Amino acid sequence: MARYELFSKKQKKLRGEVPDLYQYENIEQSFRVQVVHIVRDTIGVEQLYNDTTNGVYAEIHKVLCKEYGVFTLKEYTNSNFSAVFDYFLSQKSHEKCLDIIELTFRIIDTHIREREWAFRNASGVCQKPDDAIDELNCRFKEAGIGYQFESGELIRVDSQYVHSEVVKPVLHLLGKNKKYAGANDEFLSAHEHYRHKRYKECLNDCLKSFESLMKAIHEKHSWPYNQNDTAKKLINSCLTNGLVPEYLQNQFSSVRILLESGIPTVRNKEGGHGQGSDVTSVPEHLASYTLHLTATNLLFLGNCEEKYS
Repeated sequence: MARYELFSKKQKKLRGEVPDLYQYENIEQSFRVQVVHIVRDTIGVEQLYNDTTNGVYAEIHKVLCKEYGVFTLKEYTNSNFSAVFDYFLSQKSHEKCLDIIELTFRIIDTHIREREWAFRNASGVCQKPDDAIDELNCRFKEAGIGYQFESGELIRVDSQYVHSEVVKPVLHLLGKNKKYAGANDEFLSAHEHYRHKRYKECLNDCLKSFESLMKAIHEKHSWPYNQNDTAKKLINSCLTNGLVPEYLQNQFSSVRILLESGIPTVRNKEGGHGQGSDVTSVPEHLASYTLHLTATNLLFLGNCEEKYS
């Protein structure tokens, strides 16, 4: 379903009344209502004898109840849709709001996409899964809420430029190649830790993803390596085997230093070893830097591999 540039919205843009910075905890009521509209346009309206649509809302309700340890999200409700989305509209916890968005759009991205033909005649359906996800991401941007739904996950966004030019391309690169499944899973896990402010765990998964990609490249080209090789050894092997293009050989030393002194060093100093008698904490800006540095390096090595001959 098309989004409309209403007169009031255009005037706000002209006056500069649009968010310059993202925030992550204030899920405005207007945004929540827009999400409900998107869901109904894509899954349909729950109604009597409509097992196709009703079953989806029943599954969403069941999963949330089980995870939250309750029997229902709302007492005295007449439908699973109302139970879930009345709860969503009145929920004070931003994390639970994001839970519902992520779960619902994960189902749209998989179950609805696979059975799109079955939902075409459902009451109220007028939007395809891809359009629904695109609209959700646009609504996030409009509301200044720093998340995007990518690869079945809600990814926290610090910079829209970095996300569109680095994070999104690397998710596409990792997702389309089954040999990179381990690196993809660990990179998404790093984002999940970052979203929940588990910054040490974020650093650990950044390094795991970086190492997993290099190991996958070694396996693809039958280069010898050991499973317990450090990042430094894997980097040296990649460069020795000519993974970096010939025209960059003049920058060989610089590339080596950049890769070796980036993710592994930050992780080892901040999140990789015992902290001793003093409790240490990883600052958010360092986790953000490492996450984006990981994305940059994954994209660089992945693109080098695609052009490798």
